Amino acid sequence: MPGDSGVNVEGSCESLCRTLVSQNGLQRETADISQSVLYTSLMGLLLVADTEKEHLSLGSGRVGLRNIGNTCFLNAVVQCLSHTRSLRDYCLLMSYRDEKFSKEEAKLMAAFSQVLSGLWVENEGDAVVNPQRFYSIFKEAVPHFCGYSQQDAQEFLRFLLDKLHTEINRRPYVRRTGKEPQQKFARFRISEEAAAMWKKHLERDDSGIVDMFSGQLRSSLHCSVCSHYSNTFDVFCDLSLPIPKRSSAGGVTLRDCLDLFSQEEKLDKENSPMCERCNRHTECTKRLSIQRFPQVIVIHLNRFTTSRWSISKSTVHVSFPLTDLDLGRYGPVDSGPVLYDLYAICNHTGTVNMGHYTACCSDKNGWCFYNDSSVSAVSEHQLQTNQAYVLFYQRSNSTTAVRK
Repeated sequence: MPGDSGVNVEGSCESLCRTLVSQNGLQRETADISQSVLYTSLMGLLLVADTEKEHLSLGSGRVGLRNIGNTCFLNAVVQCLSHTRSLRDYCLLMSYRDEKFSKEEAKLMAAFSQVLSGLWVENEGDAVVNPQRFYSIFKEAVPHFCGYSQQDAQEFLRFLLDKLHTEINRRPYVRRTGKEPQQKFARFRISEEAAAMWKKHLERDDSGIVDMFSGQLRSSLHCSVCSHYSNTFDVFCDLSLPIPKRSSAGGVTLRDCLDLFSQEEKLDKENSPMCERCNRHTECTKRLSIQRFPQVIVIHLNRFTTSRWSISKSTVHVSFPLTDLDLGRYGPVDSGPVLYDLYAICNHTGTVNMGHYTACCSDKNGWCFYNDSSVSAVSEHQLQTNQAYVLFYQRSNSTTAVRK
């Protein structure tokens, strides 16, 4: 494999395939295989071997986190990420050490992995994990979180995933210089245009975090003057959904929120981008859709609204499916069913100024409620509350993501 010293890939492939030929009783004359097929065969076997890598010895995962001074937002998010199985295994096996481009130590990732190791230790007993070292390193990277004031859990999640990605990026750091020119893809189909932009993204930002959490949004604009359609594509690590206005007792569904997020929006001249064909600002319509679905989709219910003078919180009850959330209707027309299962919830109780974060997470033994250091079992019917703030879903009907 690239970077392995002293390995003769061609010779290893040929030797391996000759062995397979003899073991399967094939005639010698059928063993003359092209080098590309030999290489593909070896790579396939290496991938199979990789799936049988070191087995992790895990505890129940039902371990609390100590509150070290208004850090319930951190504790709730870390519990949700701890139950993201692909991320947990990636951290505990320290797979990132062999992937990252930078030779510098991934301090934040190492500290985060150490916290997860404590949460999944065997024979945990009455253990409680102290996230002090992890949080100290995080605050060095993001000084905004210094002090003891309450922070927003979704904002913390975004900063954390971004900093973890930066440390373990498989690509060298490239400083961005101003706004990059938009590429023109007038001759391409939407899928080809999206694939080209995704490839360009991976040339700069490519990590285990991207593999798990990153998706691609498509913003489609339709000019009301010349009827020209244009598309832009943006990478996302969570979907921030508006909550339709209802009385607190009325309630809405997650689909209502998704429909509102993806519905067509009219833009006047003052708020519209430049039309590529008219070469001026015109009235247009805008629609958002999901072009590329991530393996893990994080859905943020935007309960907090900022006005000129204050911040208010919505307490509308949003019901959500625990299994088979189908997002296919919000993607390309040929998506078919795109199914997700819920595995974690970050809840916010209280008001804007006096709030508290907790988490509900699923494991092989059912659902569990995490309130800082306190951990207790919870039933499925107790999950649906008006406190749900961030939902974590794992894709259930996908094959291994194609990295193109």
